[in-house]
Amino acid sequence: MNTTDELRRVPFHMALTRPDILFGCERRLVLVVGLVCILLIVVVTTKLAVILGILTWIFSVAALRLMAKSDPLLSSVYQRHIVYRRYYPACSTPFAPSAPHPKGRGR
Repeated sequence: MNTTDELRRVPFHMALTRPDILFGCERRLVLVVGLVCILLIVVVTTKLAVILGILTWIFSVAALRLMAKSDPLLSSVYQRHIVYRRYYPACSTPFAPSAPHPKGRGR
């Protein structure tokens, strides 16, 4: 078998397809929760606020880890999901008037 007859192999780097994870959670959600907790601690500046901020951080990261275990892209999937309507009526063309749904229009 000649080397020109073989299929060309291209390395597939897993880092290009993995979701961004920080502390085992979605990166964006962890950063938002951390910012809110730090703002709570810095703005209120009491011992109760520090305790509340730390407890909020711990429980939020635990909840976000559970979410990321089920689906690492859960928040982006949910955000895309809420844009869709519940019912899309069948139409002959994209310009046809939409028929009303028996239970009302979507959402």
